[in-house]
Parts: sequence; C-alpha cells; structure tokens
Amino acid sequence: MRLLLVEDDVQLAARLGGRLRDAGYAVDIAHTFAEGEAWPDLDKIGAVILDLNLPDGTGMDLLRLWRRRRLACPVIILTARGSWQEKVEGLNAGADDFVVKPVRFEELQARLHAVWRGRQGAAQAWLAHRGLRLDPAAKAAELDGEPLRLSRMEFRLLHLFLRNVGQTLPQGDIIEHLYDLESERQPNAVEVLVGRLRRKIGNGRIETVRGFGYRLLA
Repeated sequence: MRLLLVEDDVQLAARLGGRLRDAGYAVDIAHTFAEGEAWPDLDKIGAVILDLNLPDGTGMDLLRLWRRRRLACPVIILTARGSWQEKVEGLNAGADDFVVKPVRFEELQARLHAVWRGRQGAAQAWLAHRGLRLDPAAKAAELDGEPLRLSRMEFRLLHLFLRNVGQTLPQGDIIEHLYDLESERQPNAVEVLVGRLRRKIGNGRIETVRGFGYRLLA
C-alpha cells in the first residue's frame, strides 16, 4: 500500500516514514497544507495519515478540502490534540479514525489496516483468490496453504493484484501504486517484478495484456 504522511515536524515525519517503509509501505511525505492540497496523484494513495497542526493551515481544513474533491481513500488523523470535541469534528469532517500522540507504532499500523479493511467492506483480514491468500496486516501470503516467501515489492504487487482481480492494471498505474515519488523508477521495473512474482505463484495466473498492462486472472 502507498501512504501519504502529512506532518509538519520534519524529524517525526522522517522517523515515522522510516518505520512505515520498514513495515512494507511506500510512503510519501508532505510537510504543509499547500503540499497536501497540491499533491499530484492522490488517486494513487491507499491511505493518508494527517496531522492537524500545519504551518500554513489546519489539517482539519485540508481534510474537508480533500473530501469536497472526492478523495475516497481512508484518512487517519494523528495529532497531539485529543479532546472529544476535536475527535467529533475530525470524524464529521471525513476522517476514518482519530489517533492521539504519542501512540505505539503497532497500534497505528493496526488502526491503518482496520480502516482500510472497513473501506473495502471486508470482514476478514485475508484477501483470497484461487488458492492465493494474503494478510496485509501480518505481511503474510500463502499459495495452496503453503507460505509464500515474497520480497517487499513482490508482496506489494500481489496485494495490488488481489485488490483488483480481473482488472487490467496499466504499467504506469502499477508504478504509481507501488513506488513513492522519491523512488528511482526504472522503465522495466514492473516487467521484472511481474516476472519474479509469476515464478512464485505460477505463470498462468498473471496475464500480460499487450499494449495495456497486466491482470490477475479471475
């Protein structure tokens, strides 16, 4: 999953962004209201973690702006301001959860997966299709009941395919979902990554749609 972290504290953003990347996420970081407002590809973001105290505006106003623009992904407010009135205001503005600092990273990660599963309408943690099973929270994957040993990027790609079974995913969209903006993006990176994943889950599961992209067969 690709995340956008909006946090004005540069050191905190770097630490939290590092922990999230270590946990397997692609993470973009914005430090101001203006950066969040002008973020170029919000439609490729899987979830947002949003601070309320920004130097040039409030996270609450940014959230309202995003929702007016039809931003559909989950948003978790992460802030040191934790009165019940602010929680109510945040949830009414369109937040999916409201987390008060300081918070253990494990709890933040669990809340992130909880709101994502809620948006997907899934009651269970596992995504499953034709013998493939993947648990985004536990970072676990199986094929026909046996554990799959996947690299971080292979896991992200399988997660993306399982969320879009039967849909053709253009190469550009795959890149935008898997890599943050600061990552080096090689032209053949997706082709190589798809090839590695095919070898692990079976060549017949992922179809190349010439001129369009790839799809996990339904």
